[in-house]
Amino acid sequence: MLWVEKNIGGRNCVVLCMKKNMFFTIAVALVLCLGVGFLTGQATQLSVKTWYTTMEKPFFTPPNWLFAPVWTLLYVMMGVAAGRIWHRGLQNKKVKTALYFFGLQLLFNGLWSMVFFGLRNPILGMLVIVILLFLILKTVQNFRRVDRLAALLLYPYLLWVGYASLLNGGIVVLNFV
Repeated sequence: MLWVEKNIGGRNCVVLCMKKNMFFTIAVALVLCLGVGFLTGQATQLSVKTWYTTMEKPFFTPPNWLFAPVWTLLYVMMGVAAGRIWHRGLQNKKVKTALYFFGLQLLFNGLWSMVFFGLRNPILGMLVIVILLFLILKTVQNFRRVDRLAALLLYPYLLWVGYASLLNGGIVVLNFV
């Protein structure tokens, strides 16, 4: 992205412009991330309304309606971050490494929902979410080497998954220990 001075309606204005190539990479990454979010949402819907309601949950569990908007925002931020990295060029080794970790963490993101809600297995879900946290940290580290803003866009996701890990752990303790 860059700032460009343009004449709009007889006035000189500074506007934020995005190169078409970056627009494309962000758009594709957004579709990918939101697609993963949609698929995991579909896989978890039934369990959230049935099995999950029977579980004892920690006192700090947010209301169910909060999850969809938070995850949607996080998937958008992840897509923008990944698109910014991809825009730097796949011929760059740092870009390839960063996107490799991004893809792995996105896979584990979806896997966690399938394990926790689909298989209804919070204990195995705990293992998956710990791996997911590690992969998000590695993704942030590698994104920072390529694009600082892209790395910063992942911090809310890292915090939310850390919080989700506490929720997952609390459910394990309250229901299985």
